[in-house]
Amino acid sequence: MGELVEQLRRELDRYSPGEKLPSSRALVERFRVSPVTVSRALAHLAAEGLVVTRPGAGAFRARPSRTVAAREGDTSWQEVALSADGAADLVPRSVDASGVTVSLAAPPPGVIEFNGGYLHPSLQPERAMSAALARAGRRPGAWGRPPMEGLPELREWFARSLGGSVGAAEVLVSAGGQTALTTALRALAPPGAPVLVESPTYPGMLAIARSAGLRPVPVPVDRDGVKPELLADAFRATGARVFVCQPLFQNPTGAVLAPARRGEVLRIAREAGAFVVEDDFVRRLAHEDAGPLPRPLAADDPDGVVVHVGSLTKATSPSFRVSALAARGPVLERLRAIQVVDTFFVPRPLQEAALELVGSPAWPRHLRAIAAELRARRDAMTAALALRLPELALPHVPSGGYHLWLRLPDGTDEGALTAAALRAGVALTPGRPYFSAEPPAAHVRLSFAAVAGTEEIAEGVRRLRAACDEVIGESVRHPVPDL
Repeated sequence: MGELVEQLRRELDRYSPGEKLPSSRALVERFRVSPVTVSRALAHLAAEGLVVTRPGAGAFRARPSRTVAAREGDTSWQEVALSADGAADLVPRSVDASGVTVSLAAPPPGVIEFNGGYLHPSLQPERAMSAALARAGRRPGAWGRPPMEGLPELREWFARSLGGSVGAAEVLVSAGGQTALTTALRALAPPGAPVLVESPTYPGMLAIARSAGLRPVPVPVDRDGVKPELLADAFRATGARVFVCQPLFQNPTGAVLAPARRGEVLRIAREAGAFVVEDDFVRRLAHEDAGPLPRPLAADDPDGVVVHVGSLTKATSPSFRVSALAARGPVLERLRAIQVVDTFFVPRPLQEAALELVGSPAWPRHLRAIAAELRARRDAMTAALALRLPELALPHVPSGGYHLWLRLPDGTDEGALTAAALRAGVALTPGRPYFSAEPPAAHVRLSFAAVAGTEEIAEGVRRLRAACDEVIGESVRHPVPDL
């Protein structure tokens, strides 16, 4: 559909505003596509304000919008309303989605997607998902109202995948990892409170915290995960009651929390009277050479310190938004109440489809296939970077996940490099949004999951070499002075 949209967009200049476009039948015959594809393409252009569709009449080029000063209105009052906190001690809330949209927005045609946060369509189990959805739709009661906590069988499946002593009664089905993280932070910390976060960390979590009026406090990580002594210091200094972490294949560093640190993190949080929110987002994206994975922190937590978030989305499709929250004790009821208020429940057909998918023979085959493919892509990207861009430091090669975290030479302007890379035809993610405070150095994150294959990885690194030649050499020769 994307190619048809681009073709129609280019041809709009042939028509005067208000002039009728060719009929859907004519477009079907000309471009040899289905009527559904034509309909979706026209709807896409209509959403952009370029086309107007009239039932029974056809599609027309939209007329330029007329701005009438007398009708523009004055929305400046909203700046006061949106920034009024109602209490002097609350942290002003801000909603900055830029760190999230950089990995959600599709790049322009022809641009290689090193900034993607999901599997390329060729890696997604589309056939298995379609079959699962079809079977789910035929289940008795599939379109009825599900239990608010989620289907019992799906809760049981998530509980088994956690291992340990976590039971189905301690699991809530949620609508994707981002929703589950939002629910957890709302349940555990009041507005104005500090929340400890790994540094660097996932920008979407920082956005959740800030939009809820929380104060993210960074705790540095190395290749073995968060540093326990600094975590203990941060709890003492701030009085925080929440620590959010990704113990397995951390985003963006790819670090795995070392065995010796796992118990320490739980002990430190328990002594501080605090919760650990465990974002276990890519457990199902381990590479072929990963070896046995450590159990989730929640599996070794009898005291209810851990609130666990697990998801099926990263291993399937961005639209397959099924996840789970797991917790013990009174906090579970608070999580449940907030989730019910926010979303009522996850649509039953999607839950039924998830059950069909994970219970099918196609599911383990899919996991094995992406484990092998992600390893091949990771190796292709690390080899290409070593050959063409040796000045970019790669301190850790992960055995899971879908990205590499690279340190840029001192003095490099991340923004300038990101812009130059886009001009060269490759989209990447700057490192600044991953830090809740001043970053120690310039970084970029490169994804190898959202591209078509290893050939595209090689071409993307070649283009990135051209961008680095344009930016890095200049910035190193003329470093930005310290302020």
